[in-house]
Amino acid sequence: MANGPLRGLRILDLTHVWAGPLGTRILADLGADVVKIEAPMGRGPRQYRGGLPLGGWLGGAPLDEPWNVNAIFVKLQRNKKSVAIDLKQPAGRETFLQLVKTADVVMENFSARAMPALRLDYAELAKANPRIIYVAMPGYGKSGPYKERVAFGPTVEPMSGLTTVMGYGPDEPRNTAMALMDPITAVNAAAAVMEAVRRRERTGEGAYVEMSLHEGGVAFCGPWLIETQLGRRDIVRLGNRHPEMAPHGVYRCAGDDAWIALACRHDADWQALCGVVEGLPAEADLAARFARHDAIDAAISAWTVQRSKADAADRLQNAGVPAGAVNITPDMTADPQVQARGFFVPLEHGPTPMPGNPVKMAGIGSDDWTPCPRLGADNRPVLRDWLGYDDERIAALEEAGVLVDKPPR
Repeated sequence: MANGPLRGLRILDLTHVWAGPLGTRILADLGADVVKIEAPMGRGPRQYRGGLPLGGWLGGAPLDEPWNVNAIFVKLQRNKKSVAIDLKQPAGRETFLQLVKTADVVMENFSARAMPALRLDYAELAKANPRIIYVAMPGYGKSGPYKERVAFGPTVEPMSGLTTVMGYGPDEPRNTAMALMDPITAVNAAAAVMEAVRRRERTGEGAYVEMSLHEGGVAFCGPWLIETQLGRRDIVRLGNRHPEMAPHGVYRCAGDDAWIALACRHDADWQALCGVVEGLPAEADLAARFARHDAIDAAISAWTVQRSKADAADRLQNAGVPAGAVNITPDMTADPQVQARGFFVPLEHGPTPMPGNPVKMAGIGSDDWTPCPRLGADNRPVLRDWLGYDDERIAALEEAGVLVDKPPR
């Protein structure tokens, strides 16, 4: 495992999709000993049956083991170990409970009824280990009228209120289409684990930590929620504009689908912008700029469309105007700022760099990181090291199909 500040913290990771795996990846990057407990069919079938997974294949093709090269899955599983175990079999459930006895944390983001159905909810795990920290993050939490609802990031997001301010007019609400609730909840979960561990150091007690995708989004709603509660104004969808800055927007540049984002925070920014872009009225105050926003946008666009987005951003930044290119993925990975800081890490095979750790501090780096493990790659080492199982006992679990290192079908 990575030699970070969390080294020695044992986490059993039962998470899936994005929110949970990202939360455990954050902890694994910081050195926690994260063992991913995987269902035998959790990575998909043994044979490639057509279609392209979201994000594609690591290296560009499914090859002989498609279940091990799903790019999005691989991206979220670095620095972890894999134990593929069938929790629905009595021997699998019992082996998992033995692992719980030696663990510090269990994390899951199933529906509210999934773990109780396996008889592996917090009450059951706390019997095996009273000091266990159990983190659950279902879509709507474990209580309330929506607790049994099916949750998916892009459908939870509108219920959080974020969508009410997104769009280009009063009749066109939009969502991010990227499940923003998931990374929000991932960060919340990682922070919650740290707080629970610190509390256990003081009290010796375990903890049941429960959160929801829904409430994580509500917490990010920002000032418009408070303003509406206070009755100050109705929600107005402004597109790329801003309620207190002008000009503010995204402008087309030279090239195919090339754009730049620009923000004019105050009069000093406006004066600097006027020194770069021709045809702008230098004496316009904020009220005048709002009144003439369309004409100002047209003048800025006439200037940006003659330049590449990189050149336009450089010219504006050199004048002190906040601006930045709108990057697609190839631009982002090749960006000189990102390259200079070494953010993307060539951890996996093939040409696909993986995002690194945004936390920069002494003792944390990617030099000792490990790539995503193959399905069940750590079945034997974990059961030997954590539980003292001998080869005969492990072989019996393998023969019974409780432990696997490839999908059963």
